[in-house]
Formats: sequence, C-alpha cells, structure tokens
Amino acid sequence: MKNQPSGHTGRHFLQIPGPTNVPDRVLHAIAFPTIDHRGPEFADVGKEIVAGMRRVFQTDGTVVVYPSSGTGAWEAALVNTLSPGDRVLMFETGHFATLWRQMATRLGLDIEFVPGDWRHGVDPAQVAEKLTISSLASIDYRHDEWGVDVTVAGSQKGLMLPPGLGFNAVSDKALAASKNAKLTRSYWDWAAMQETGQTGFFPYTPATNLLFGLREALKMLLEEEGLDAVFVRHARHAEATRRAVTGWGLEVLCAEPREHSNSLTAVLVPDGYDADRVREIILDGFDMSLGTGLGKMKGKIFRIGHLGHFNDLMLCGTLCGVEMGLHRAGIPHRGGGVAAALEYLGAA
Repeated sequence: MKNQPSGHTGRHFLQIPGPTNVPDRVLHAIAFPTIDHRGPEFADVGKEIVAGMRRVFQTDGTVVVYPSSGTGAWEAALVNTLSPGDRVLMFETGHFATLWRQMATRLGLDIEFVPGDWRHGVDPAQVAEKLTISSLASIDYRHDEWGVDVTVAGSQKGLMLPPGLGFNAVSDKALAASKNAKLTRSYWDWAAMQETGQTGFFPYTPATNLLFGLREALKMLLEEEGLDAVFVRHARHAEATRRAVTGWGLEVLCAEPREHSNSLTAVLVPDGYDADRVREIILDGFDMSLGTGLGKMKGKIFRIGHLGHFNDLMLCGTLCGVEMGLHRAGIPHRGGGVAAALEYLGAA
C-alpha cells in the first residue's frame, strides 16, 4: 500500500521564480467590475498606480505601465533609446541575457556580447574596461540614486500579480535620448504614454482589472508591510533556502555569495542526474511546481522561487517538498537541509 494519497488536496504550491503566488485580496480586486477606462473614476486609479510605482522604483521621474509581459517592457527600453546600427554592450549572465541579445539583434542593433559562465555576475571592472570611459519589490532597488536610465520590470514577480503588466522607469537622460532615437516604435512609444499618463489615462485600452490588482498589491507592499520589511523578509527566506541546499550537500548555481539572489535559488543536481525528473516527481507527488533550468542549464538545475506573497510556513513546506523529492528521485544528498533552514528561521 502506497504511503501517499491518490489525489491532491489543499492549494497547489507554485514555487517557480514567476509567476508567483497571488494573494487572495489581489485576486478579489482583479474581479471588481470593469469600469470605463475613459471615465473620471479610472483617472484616479491611473494616477494612484503611477504614484505607487514611483515609490517602488524609488524615482521621482517617469514611470510607464504597459499592458504587456516584461519582454514588451524590454523592447520598449530598446526602441525608445536607440537607433539602427547603434553599438550595444551586453554580458552573458544567464539565459535571459541571451534572449536580450536576440531581441536587440533583430531590431538592427550592433551587439558586443561578452561571454560568461552563468555562475557569476558581471565584473564591474570588466564593464569599465569595455566601455573605456534586479527583482523589483523583492530587493532594494533605487532607480534615481543609482543613476539608472531605464529600468524594466514585470508584474508577475515581487509585485504579486498575474502576468500582463510591463513597466519602464525612465530617467530624464533617457527621455532626451528618445527624442533622437530612430528605431521604429508605435505601441511602445514613451511620448504617447507620457502625454496621456499625466492625466491618469492610457493612449489605448489598458488592462483595467490588472490595474485594480496592482493598486491592492501596492497597498500591501507600501502601506501595510513597508518596502524595508519586504526586503528583510526576502533576504531571510533566501538565506534559509541556501542553508537548506548546503545541508543537502548540494550546490547553489550562483558561485559568488555576494551575488546570491534573494528572490530565487537555483540548485545544481549532481552529474548524471536529471533536474527535470526531480521536478516531475515533486509535482506528481506533492503538487508543487519548481522552476526548470533554461538554455544550457536545462536538466542541470531546478529553481526554487521564494518571492512575492510568501511566509515562513510556506517556505518550510516548500523545502520539505524538495527534500522528499530528492529522496524519491534518488539524488545523492544528505537529509539535514530542512533542519538547517528551520534552525535558522527559528533563531532569526
């Protein structure tokens, strides 16, 4: 007789790096009746959201909200600032860096792509040499203070929403560059978004109900928990997860501790074992989804998301599911990972 029920009860554990778990109250807000996106009630919603997103980005400048994925916000950042043939420096830090290069190449940009091993971040000295002159609402991010020209973000990560909204935070320098940029743009044009955005409206039909959800999520992040507490919570859960990985005798993909992510942890499985088989066993046995490895990391890692709407008990359940899955999959490991995380969480 199997020591396991034939079906799953309770909620599914969605522990991928995004989309993340959406709080019930955000789901309820999304379910509000749709309103006229040209009416005065919507203008108040639009203004409130832009003001809240400025606080999240830590900027006094322009914030653009698109009905799009984060990939759309990527393209907006490129087409509003560059012209065909412009030379762009990019660094290979992982799978999404290669997708960024593909997009830029298709847009007609001249890319210098510096290769990397996917286990280390970019060396600032290497950037400086080449030039010769992270996860929003999960970690501390300061658009203005750090002199960032364009920040790109999506709704389905630390903002605790379903996919469907993309964001650009834009510096005055980037806005000035957009006036001379020659890449073709229409839907992504910052100028059109700015013109209507000042009044709380959009130049086209917005994702009205997702904006209702965003308004509720911003209330939770900014007014109730507070961004500083959000950042501390994410750092705490990340450290507990890394201690679990060490307790299992496995390796975190990121080889440099100062570059560790506070929003997700990628775990290397030993050579000769399939990380996706581990994910499959965990999904079938415990109704929990973990992130797959992407690109050349496919089958070599699984990714544990610990961002967004998440607490200590959710993390404990997640790590227990991973430890049981490692055992069922026959992955060589020690059994003390969950205990190490519990010891840290209990003392922190």
